[in-house]
Order: sequence, then structure tokens, then C-alpha cells
Amino acid sequence: MGAVAGDHLGGSTCAGGRRQPFVQQARDLGVERVVLLSGRGVDVPGYAGDDSAAGRTHVDGEDAVRSCGLAWTILRPGWFAQNFSEGFFRDAVLAGEVRLPAGDGAASFVDAEDIAAVAVAALTEEGHEGQTYELSGPRALTIAEAVELISEATGRTVRYVPLTVEEFIARLEGEGWPKTDAVAYADAITPIRRGMDEHLSDGVQRALGRPPREFALFVKDAAAAGAWRDAPPQSASGQSQPS
Repeated sequence: MGAVAGDHLGGSTCAGGRRQPFVQQARDLGVERVVLLSGRGVDVPGYAGDDSAAGRTHVDGEDAVRSCGLAWTILRPGWFAQNFSEGFFRDAVLAGEVRLPAGDGAASFVDAEDIAAVAVAALTEEGHEGQTYELSGPRALTIAEAVELISEATGRTVRYVPLTVEEFIARLEGEGWPKTDAVAYADAITPIRRGMDEHLSDGVQRALGRPPREFALFVKDAAAAGAWRDAPPQSASGQSQPS
């Protein structure tokens, strides 16, 4: 069976002759099954701001795959554990201070290996058609708890420094971030601060028949692979600047 996985397939719906180009082309080529990487909070009021481009993209993408006549599966992961090893937070971890406007909120960080495993299952196995899998790790951690685990695994001193939203935006702007990007980054952290990312989801268990990977196991594997071994030059806040 032909199958395709995609991220950010949205932009238009498939109704009324306005078929989303990617999905339509996949169907024309004989693809019968599509898996969409969406995101947490798509159907949760107040999770993303009204001006959130990512939120609109996820909504449009889900509308597109649901209405195009293909067998579909939607994945809605929360915050990736890999944000600490190769994403948003890595430079800050290497700098020794993760400064975020997250308060004491927690997130149920999900290992990207679990996301990939669910995607593969949905593409290659029967029984996943029409399913929306909410994906999370097995427990919620505060940012302070997450970086403490990284410190223990690496011997590197890493601490969490909570900032207000205003302090965070001002710091990023001072490092050359456009204000719109700084505000968007702060908005992305808001659900953590508000306790909207701490709930646990059962998607990994439902799709794979096993529990999701623990954050501590992710940290152990990432440390062994050298994720935090080399520290590049840092800006004052430890946040990556936009390219």
C-alpha cells in the first residue's frame, strides 16, 4: 500500500475544488494512506493565541487530511524531549542557564523516537486509520526538573532561571531577535506556564502497545551520544539567535 507521512500539510482544505496540493498529488500518485504531524492543543481553547501561525497551520493541516478521501492518521505530540538536545533549549543548556517564562509549570515531554515509532506503525500497519493520537511522555516535569536530570547525566551544571514574559522578550530583542519572533517564542512557552502541557496522553500506548519512553532514558541516551559535549559560543541568555 502506498503511504506518505507529512508535516505541515495545511494551507487550504480539500473541499470545493480547493484541494491541498501535497495531499492531492499524493493521491494522484496512488498513495492510499497519509500521516500528519500536527501538534498538541489544536482543539483546546486558549492553548495557542489567535495570531499563532503554527496553530493555524495545524488546524488547516488536520482539515486537509480529514477531507481528502485518503486513509489518515493524525499525530499530536506535546513538547519534544529533543528540544533540550538539538532544539530550542540546547544552546541554553550548554550555557548553563535555561531562562524561560515558564514559571513552575510542567510539561509531559515526549521522546521523538516515540513519535517516529507511532508514525511508522500508522504508515505500515492496519488499524490506525481515522485515529488521532495525542502523544506525551509518561510523566510531567518542570523545566527545573528536566535540567536537573541533564546535570546529573552529564556532570554539567545547568539551572533553570524563570523570567517574566516581558523580561524574556526584552532579552531576545537585545540579542537581535525581531520582536515578532521573540513574542512568538514567548507565546509558545505560555501553555507550560499555564499548566496546559502537564497532562499525560495515551497515544503511544494505544498505537504501540507499550508505555512512552521516560525523559530520564532520553537524557541518558542523548548524553551518551554526545548531545551536550561541545559548547559553542553563547549569547548572554544562551538562546539561539534567528538565522
